[in-house]
Amino acid sequence: MTATLPPTATDRPARRPVDRQELSSRLLGSAAKKSYDPVIDIDWAAPLPTQLYGLSPEWSTLYGTPLWDSLDHEQRVVLTIHEYCSISGVGIWLECLLMQLILRDIAGDDPALPHVQWALTEIADECRHSVMFARTAETFGAPSYQPPSSVQRLGRAFAAKGAGPAAYAAILVTEEILDIFQRDLMKDERVQPLTRAISRIHVVEEARHMRFAREEIARRTPELSRWQPRKHRTAVAAVAVIVAENLVQPAVYASVGLDPREARAAARANEHYRSKLRDASAGLVSFLREVGLIGGPSERLWRRSGLI
Repeated sequence: MTATLPPTATDRPARRPVDRQELSSRLLGSAAKKSYDPVIDIDWAAPLPTQLYGLSPEWSTLYGTPLWDSLDHEQRVVLTIHEYCSISGVGIWLECLLMQLILRDIAGDDPALPHVQWALTEIADECRHSVMFARTAETFGAPSYQPPSSVQRLGRAFAAKGAGPAAYAAILVTEEILDIFQRDLMKDERVQPLTRAISRIHVVEEARHMRFAREEIARRTPELSRWQPRKHRTAVAAVAVIVAENLVQPAVYASVGLDPREARAAARANEHYRSKLRDASAGLVSFLREVGLIGGPSERLWRRSGLI
């Protein structure tokens, strides 16, 4: 399967928002021309090469640590497969939250408007992506990794209350970090064909989602009252912390016989992995600063996330 990829959203400088309905119409046209059905477009029955990684080894949370050095090649393959499945499982959870935010945002709007039809198209994309991620874990024989219950409760609260620029910035935090990660992964011939194909589909379709989210943020932030930006900055920073700290669940490390607590601590202290996350979020951080959604006390949370 091949696809012509649009430039990453982080390559585009922030600018004044375009007309909402005009943009939505263009995105609807793009989706009609280039969309995928993972159930059909991915060969789920293809054999899984035993020597290939689940994700680029440089993206492993333990890469460059003594624990990584202690693993043989087979263990590294297993670890990266479980890390990818954890990111996919947490991705399902995040996409379910994002779909709720979008549905709440368009509730009551005229369904004949292009922006409502685009929102519904985006939700349909996310539904297919969630099924795709679930089938990935099933195919690899990995558990369906999920965040801890305390984090899931926070997610439900945000999905029920999040609105305005913070809601779309939360969408962007998730999508832009994974976009850079998957663009690296899909080009890496050391990686499983299954995860490369999944990444290619996700990159193509999420590029449209990121474009819409950026434009919504740019359109809505100037409408905030004097005291609202601080609340939105705090909410976005909290989402960044949750995303950065929960992509790879500690149970992943047990797949290769490592102690989950020890490995989790090593991953959190791993400057190589933190650097990868900072690089992946550089364009996102620059954009959010430009529109005023990073600044003040929220900087502390962003530093905790390791994304700045």
